[in-house]
Amino acid sequence: MGKQKSIQQEKARKTIMSVVLAIICVIYMLPILTIFSNTFKNASAVKSDIFALPNSETFVGFDNYVTGMTAGSFPFWKAVIFNVIITVLSAALILLFCSMAAWYVARVNSFFCKIFYYLCVFSMVVPFQMVQFTLSKTADTLKLNTPWTIPVIYLGFGAGLAIFMFVGFAKSIPIEIEEAASIDGCGPVRTYFLVVLPMLKPTLISVGILEIMWVWNDYLLPSLVLDLAKYRNIPMHIQLTNTGSYGQMNLGAMMAMIFLSIVPIIIFYLICQKYIIKGVAAGAVKG
Repeated sequence: MGKQKSIQQEKARKTIMSVVLAIICVIYMLPILTIFSNTFKNASAVKSDIFALPNSETFVGFDNYVTGMTAGSFPFWKAVIFNVIITVLSAALILLFCSMAAWYVARVNSFFCKIFYYLCVFSMVVPFQMVQFTLSKTADTLKLNTPWTIPVIYLGFGAGLAIFMFVGFAKSIPIEIEEAASIDGCGPVRTYFLVVLPMLKPTLISVGILEIMWVWNDYLLPSLVLDLAKYRNIPMHIQLTNTGSYGQMNLGAMMAMIFLSIVPIIIFYLICQKYIIKGVAAGAVKG
């Protein structure tokens, strides 16, 4: 009887926890659901009561989506392409160079490596506003103001978190594996790409997910660096296209574009979220 009662109590506890977590999930989903419902309302209805559901008077169908994608002289599909280019290149640079630097820091116990590591960690707490004005001037001088060169800037800003996570995991890799590869004739480059890089997979995936989510949704850095007449990413396009004279905004079209921009990254996150937990745990336990 005691064992059966314990099983029933455990089932009840799990049921209660499931209900509580479901409620929390709905609360976190409310902003997205609010944006989605407002994509089908006219601009005045969105402005007057943003939380109201569409009705027969405010419902406009898919007009907001059409307006958002066709408004302005800069096409929406072009902003999507630039956003993909910036995101993919930035994530690739961060993963490759930061993992290599972190492996070097983890294996070479020198004063320079320690200073370099602590500077990378310190960079995570430096507010972006402290460097944004000098960054804009430097980017123009070095011609880093295009979708193909701005990933270099993202590499600098994303290196802190990436190196911190990579160093923690690289220290947990047994050095005997690398020594065995060296005995078999592998140099540092081959050892990294054939031995170390595959073992860094959990952290590579988690860092990649975090960096992609950051770069995809970033508005401030591209707006400071890119030439607005030639290049725009999706957040810049949403802001500039749906803002009219005297600061008036087409809120319905803006909501539609915001929803289209967040759907891909939400799907991407839901697919890969389990790797974030594994990668963060792997990089934080040791070192």
